Amino acid sequence: MSETRNIVVLGASYAGISTTHYFLKHVYPHLPASATIKYKVILINASPKWYLRHASPRTIASTELLPKEKILLDIEPGFTQYGDKVRFMVGKATSWDPEKRVLFVTSVESGKEIPVSYHALVLATGSKSASPIWSSYGNGHEEIEAALSEVNAQIKRATSIVIAGGGPAGVETAGEIAQHINGTPGWFQKKPANPKAQITLLTSSDKLLPNLRSSIGKQAERRLNRLGVEVKYNTKVLDSSTVAAGNKDTNDKTKPTRLSLSNGSELFTDLYLPALGSTPLTAYIPPHLLSPTSHLLTNESTLRVNPSAGPLVYALGDITSFSRGGIPEILSEIPVLASNMKRDLLASHNGGIGTKPQGKDRIYEPETRELQLVPVGRGGGVGAVYGWRVPSWFVWLVKARDYLVPGAVDRVYGRTEEKEVKWAGEGA
Repeated sequence: MSETRNIVVLGASYAGISTTHYFLKHVYPHLPASATIKYKVILINASPKWYLRHASPRTIASTELLPKEKILLDIEPGFTQYGDKVRFMVGKATSWDPEKRVLFVTSVESGKEIPVSYHALVLATGSKSASPIWSSYGNGHEEIEAALSEVNAQIKRATSIVIAGGGPAGVETAGEIAQHINGTPGWFQKKPANPKAQITLLTSSDKLLPNLRSSIGKQAERRLNRLGVEVKYNTKVLDSSTVAAGNKDTNDKTKPTRLSLSNGSELFTDLYLPALGSTPLTAYIPPHLLSPTSHLLTNESTLRVNPSAGPLVYALGDITSFSRGGIPEILSEIPVLASNMKRDLLASHNGGIGTKPQGKDRIYEPETRELQLVPVGRGGGVGAVYGWRVPSWFVWLVKARDYLVPGAVDRVYGRTEEKEVKWAGEGA
């Protein structure tokens, strides 16, 4: 009797899509062919589309700048090249039984809960933000599209906008909105001549962009100021609420949203956008496998999940207990995970599940130098690459001109995973 061993990848953003392609191209061909044992890759995602949330600031400002269809990419067509080796399933994980090695997934199409057994499991569900406009896996594409349409309409009407969050999402969104509705100042102007809206960026920190040095954060502030954005530090939004018509702010204009701030004051605005960090999508994971911050306990060297999850379970990206966040980190984790997974699968094929492979594991070594590019408007931005501060034109060339959308399209189809990233211990 033939046995099908499922290799399940949960989550189809940068981590899940890239890992699945890498596995199919560079690990699957090395799995022993057998008349009695077959391997099947199952990629599961809560939506049939991949939302490029790293490109969302420009679409949030206006779909005229970056249409929704360009940042909501169909996932399944990218995997038809592998035939019956892979199956794409649209569903949301609701629970996980590590002892029985079963993942329970609610099908988006039928609404029924489906048990998915696995031989090996890769968890890459990532994280979500307070608003669907900055989220991916946790929200269906219909919810995301509706949220983008609504915020586009609100921006057109707004005369005041408050964005909370001093990280890349907040800074980039503030810059995109400001340039779109207020324009760019002339050569001898410090700010736009006739701004349509007052835009305020709040951060609870004493600096912008916490993963970069303070001087780069100040550089970002100067670029925001030039686009008409006021930055307020050490200011946290404690609560937001809708106020009745007729309430007026200090400028005697009716504003529908009241913000209660940590300094004891109130701020009234037409539109409030909370770009306040992220929460790992781990509600389906048993609590004993989670850290106090609800991240999945994962070995930061081998990318295997805590041993109590059982053998052949791996994780990468924002979901993990060691993650610092960012696309470069995820992409550097994939070859390490794939190498260790390959060794484990070959060992289990010959000696049974849980058999320890011979030789040394491939070790993940995180990049600790500054590595972040942050567009501030369409003309450039700020950032650093491997500890070196880069000029604005470099940020424009690499990210600000297209927000990495063409590269993401290539990733959906696996064109970025054609080359295997070898390591010295291969075959050891």
